[in-house]
Amino acid sequence: MKRMQVDKLGIDLLTHDPVIVLKDVDGKRYLPILIGPFEATAIALALEGTEVPRPLSHDLMKSIIDSLKGKVQKIVIHDIKENTFYAKIIIEIANNEVVEIDARPSDSIALALRVKAPIFVSEKIVLEETVVDKVAEEQERKKFKEFLENLKPSDFSKNLNLPMDPEEGQEI
Repeated sequence: MKRMQVDKLGIDLLTHDPVIVLKDVDGKRYLPILIGPFEATAIALALEGTEVPRPLSHDLMKSIIDSLKGKVQKIVIHDIKENTFYAKIIIEIANNEVVEIDARPSDSIALALRVKAPIFVSEKIVLEETVVDKVAEEQERKKFKEFLENLKPSDFSKNLNLPMDPEEGQEI
């Protein structure tokens, strides 16, 4: 599983639907997920830290979990079927028992932001659905190329701790 965080909340240019973009913690891969307008509002409020006069559904979920002495350990976006993502909310309850609750990713993310729980995405989703950040990838490629161009044969022997030839003062 890959840990991700909310990167952006915006509007999909093709469908004009709200979209949330998750970014892996390395900042190299992005996962866009289309969501509903109400969930987008709930996520935006959580991102901005805006208090509402009455609890929204996700605030209510948080209150219920808190009052039952539960703790959201994490959320996991684990599958996609027919362009629909599936998620689970993993909650630790009494006696260290863990329950998994099926949920939409948008609701899971809105709750995770409120309780500061980590967001994970399955390797299957990461491999099949994420988009690579071309700029970060190119920067990494350039750094590696510079590293290779600046390598000297002596760099290898320093790391191997080879014994020195006492007569020539060189590594063997």
